[in-house]
This record gives sequence, C-alpha cells and structure tokens, in this order.
Amino acid sequence: MALPGERTHGREFAKEALGRGAAWVLTDRAHPGAIQVKNPYQALIKLGRAFRDRFKGKLVAVGGSSGKTTTKEALAQGLGWPAPKGNLNTPAALARFFWHLEEPGEGAVVELGIDRLGEMDELVTLAAPNLGLITTLGAEHLDGLGCLENVVNEESKLLRTSNKKLASVQAAKFLDLPGLKTYGFEAGDFAGENLELKESSSRFVFGEHTVTVPYPGVGPALGALAALAVAAVLGKNLAEVAERLSALTLPPGRMERVVAGGVSLINDAYNSNPASVSAGMEYLKRQPGRKWVVLGEMKELGKESEKLHLEAAHLAKQASDCLIFLGSHAEAQAREAGGKLLLNKEEVLEFLLANVQAGDLVYLKASRSVGLEKLFSELVQALERWQP
Repeated sequence: MALPGERTHGREFAKEALGRGAAWVLTDRAHPGAIQVKNPYQALIKLGRAFRDRFKGKLVAVGGSSGKTTTKEALAQGLGWPAPKGNLNTPAALARFFWHLEEPGEGAVVELGIDRLGEMDELVTLAAPNLGLITTLGAEHLDGLGCLENVVNEESKLLRTSNKKLASVQAAKFLDLPGLKTYGFEAGDFAGENLELKESSSRFVFGEHTVTVPYPGVGPALGALAALAVAAVLGKNLAEVAERLSALTLPPGRMERVVAGGVSLINDAYNSNPASVSAGMEYLKRQPGRKWVVLGEMKELGKESEKLHLEAAHLAKQASDCLIFLGSHAEAQAREAGGKLLLNKEEVLEFLLANVQAGDLVYLKASRSVGLEKLFSELVQALERWQP
C-alpha cells in the first residue's frame, strides 16, 4: 500500500516490495504492477473494512487519553482473543490486522489512538466495534486536538457508534450517553474493591474473585478491572479471565519494574500525559521508603503545556520529596514544587548514582520522544555493578 508521506511517497519502495514477493501495489501514482486509485489512504480503509466485515466474532475497541495499550493487552490476554501487537492503533495498522485476522474466531480486541480531529471517525468506520470502551479522558495531543472539549467529543465517538458502551468512572464524568456502563475501584456498575498497590504487583476483589496482576500501579489494575467488566458484559467465565490476568504481560515502558543493586526501578516512560502522571503518583504515594521521581516533558499539550506541567509537579510533590525535572518546563516545575533541575539524561544518571541508596525506589515518567527508556537501561546496568 504505497501511501504519500510527509517526506517521501511509498511508491519509492514499490519496486523493492514487488521484488520481495508483493503480488501488486496499490497507489495513486503509475507504476508497473500497480493498481492505481485516486486516494490510496481511503482505499486502504475501505479494504480494511472489507476484511473486518468478514470477521463474524465480537470486536472490542479501546480508546481514551491514557492506558489504552495496557487495557487492550489485559482484555486480549484475559479473554484469550487476538489483538494487534504493542500500540498499533492507527487506521493503516488496523487494516493490516484485519487483513490477517483468522476467521472464524470468537472475538478480537483493538486499540484506537487519535491525535487529530476526525481521526476517530476513520477508526470507528474501519473497526465497526460491537463494544466500545474508554479508559480515561483528559488533556492529550492538544497540538492536534486543540482543547479538552475536543478530546472528549472525539473520543466519545467510539461509544456513540458501539452497541455496548463501557467507560471508567473517571471518563464517565465527561459523558452523558444512554446505556453507558462504568467500571472503577469502589465505584461504578462493575466495581473492584480492596485495591492493594504493592511494590511489584496489584491485587483487588471483583465479585467473588480475588485478582492479582503481576505489575505495580493503578494503570495495570484498572486495565485488569476493565477486562473483567467486559467479560461480565459478554457473559464470559470470570474465574478463567482472572486466572489469565495473573500472568498478564505488558509491553516495555508500562510500569516495568527491575531491581538492581538493591534499588527498585520503574520505567513508566513509554508515554506521558496528565492522566497517566496522576496514576503514577497515586501508586507512589502508597509506597513506603524513599522515592525518587524523575519527570521529563509531556509532549503535544499545546498552549496548556506549562500549566499542566506545573500541576504534574504539584502531584509529584505530594508523592515524594526527591524530585528531578528535565525538559523545557523543568525550571518552572523545580521553582514551583522544589526538587532538582537537571539539563539532560546524562546529568540525571550521574546525580542518581551519586545519591540513591539500597531500598530506594526510582520512578521514571515522560513522553516517549524524551527517551527515558535509555536512561532506565543505563541506570539498571550501572546499579548492577554498583557497590553501595
């Protein structure tokens, strides 16, 4: 599928694709072995929808401002259904997933990610979900979406086009939709109770079932609760779902915990926005001992960026006295909430190695483009050789 891009056109790779076994090329430019169309992107969506329509199982779609991939993985693994790998949540990625989706099948789970106005329309047209679920609603991708009101309007299109509708209690505060069911801890139509956020795992009670998730933090626990809520709506065996969730495996960067040199390190830096920072701080507040919070920049927040970064700094201050900020808003954050202002990841690494002690917990959070996963890896390697 040779699509036009920002810097080049997919047609430039058509010859290579044909040489490696492609049967044909779909594009808007003439080329040997090509099926030429006016708009290859729209053709891709239509083709993906045709393959989607061949699948007769249930299709659950997950949207929201944060926690989508975690929730998608919990749903897919808990139900035992196929899902795209990682956070492949764009129209092109979904079209490819439907192309390879085996029929017959009981069901499948997809994630819908948006960063511009109108994108959810494309996604729901392609996915045609039987059940839509919204994880959270908050500031996200404001460079493309503009404001929180637009975020809510765009994300809620998923629920407005789904027969069955689920949302977290947090997200439901922004929504007024008939037939909407909610899930949450100590609240909602599907309520989890007695949530325990341990250092390396989470546990809660859902009905008659005690559920253990092998990841720390609110996000993985809420994803598992969402999976159980969907299972209840679909009439699945909850004991079997809970058992599968006890072996949940998440992609890297989502409350990924490693212990090195007696120090607990948590890489939660696959992505970051105000909602996911709040969830991270809620987890840290419940942990004993000394906690180091490394907050990098939250990207794509538009004109609200500094205000939202200062709010994140205040949340961090409530969770820990050991704060490290880096990025374009770091100076304002350190001035507002205290803590250490560092200019780059190398300085953070040097500072932490000089100040952490065995028994400490180090939590890293930033948008993916900041690259804190590299700092996490270097810190783990250094602490494994560390002599406290």
